[in-house]
Amino acid sequence: MPTLMVQGTTSDAGKSTLVTALCRWARRQGVSVAPFKPQNMALNSAVTADGGEIGRAQAVQAQAAGLAPHTDMNPVLLKPNSDMGAQVIIHGRAIGNMQALTYHGYKPVAMAAVLESHARLVERHQLVLVEGAGSPAEINLRAGDIANMGFAEAVDCPVILIADIDKGGVFAHLVGTLELLSPSEQARIRGFVINRFRGDIALLKPGLDWLEQRTGKPVLGVLPYLTDFHLEAEDAVDTRQQAKSAQALRVVVPVLPRISNHTDFDPLRLHPQVQLTFVGPGQAIPPADLIILPGSKSVRADLARLREQGWDTAIARHLRYGGKLLGICGGLQMLGRQIHDPHGLEGAAGSSEGLGLLDFETVLEPEKQLRNVRGQLCLEQAQVSGYEIHAGVSRGPGLNGAVQLDDGRSDGGLSGDGQVLGTYLHGLFEQPSAFAALLRWAGLHEVQTVDYQALRERDIERLADQVELHLDSEKLKVLCGL
Repeated sequence: MPTLMVQGTTSDAGKSTLVTALCRWARRQGVSVAPFKPQNMALNSAVTADGGEIGRAQAVQAQAAGLAPHTDMNPVLLKPNSDMGAQVIIHGRAIGNMQALTYHGYKPVAMAAVLESHARLVERHQLVLVEGAGSPAEINLRAGDIANMGFAEAVDCPVILIADIDKGGVFAHLVGTLELLSPSEQARIRGFVINRFRGDIALLKPGLDWLEQRTGKPVLGVLPYLTDFHLEAEDAVDTRQQAKSAQALRVVVPVLPRISNHTDFDPLRLHPQVQLTFVGPGQAIPPADLIILPGSKSVRADLARLREQGWDTAIARHLRYGGKLLGICGGLQMLGRQIHDPHGLEGAAGSSEGLGLLDFETVLEPEKQLRNVRGQLCLEQAQVSGYEIHAGVSRGPGLNGAVQLDDGRSDGGLSGDGQVLGTYLHGLFEQPSAFAALLRWAGLHEVQTVDYQALRERDIERLADQVELHLDSEKLKVLCGL
């Protein structure tokens, strides 16, 4: 069955967005379509229906395709835990940590896993839409490549090359990338897409004509720059702030070096009554109603960095003045008395003192906990759903059940004064009732209901509309074998 791959001239060129759009576009054509990313390096992940872990971008693409996320959609996931190494996840399960050079030697094994997953998707679906990683023209990464042209050559699929015009240099990006590919790889590129264009398309037309004449390849279309649009980031934290009223609830998230699943905070950023601020290194935590400690891939190291920045002192002052504090996953672990890593899973083996705000301890264990869950939040008994991705097992009297889960377990805890709440659940703000209850707990009295899932679905539809309006549908159908 046909496979079509989207590669980009750079990171953040729009690969994830275009694959999401094409998944919904193909579904509109009545086609059974599945997303696929051979190798993903990201700290934002999702739990799949088959109990594994994949990049969140592929989970969103699965939604666009009308499917439940599956580990075959992202068979290799790399979760960086240092500047030189990462946890390696194959078919949804962590197999260990590897340094970059070690992983380079492991790539033939990873490629076998990639081809296995792709073959299974091809058996089950009429079309597989593949997202590349970074750029195919990274010369130092060409040998043994499994993420871009190495994969495309292995399965003999056509490629669309996308570039972001908003950053400038779009023609240099497209022509330069093409020039750095081998002849067989150049032949594999069947067309270009230019992303995030603002202005009068007539002014761009001479450049498009030149590009087609120079390369002999068609421009499949130019996608506009979309405003009031949101799609979950694959990895980078979006620190842009939106103007909100002076009465908005002030929420602050410290950006730790190994912050994970920061997509948890997208519903907050999109809520009209919430002013979300990400605080980076060297910045002071401003006055806030709610501070949230996020998930972390290296909890002890990130906790040490939090203290180096003086943020622990700011958090203590925040609590003295009656502010609320929420810890999610790694952030929950930081709230306890101690964090133990006897196996050296996240660095050197040892223990670290927690913030001591809830009475429990955490031990990092080799077997990662991966679950999609539902339950009731202790606040207002609101319905909540989310997912667990953590190596830590936490025990102690301070874990009095911030969430009562439908599977019979309890999760997290709430301090006696009601100011500090911790939970392992990611996706906490995606259920409207739980979202509203948490905002009221944080101090927002009249809460406007926002359904984040509906907002995501709306924007997926908008993306598919853009494909129909601005890309050459007939050429796309040929490339997709439709």
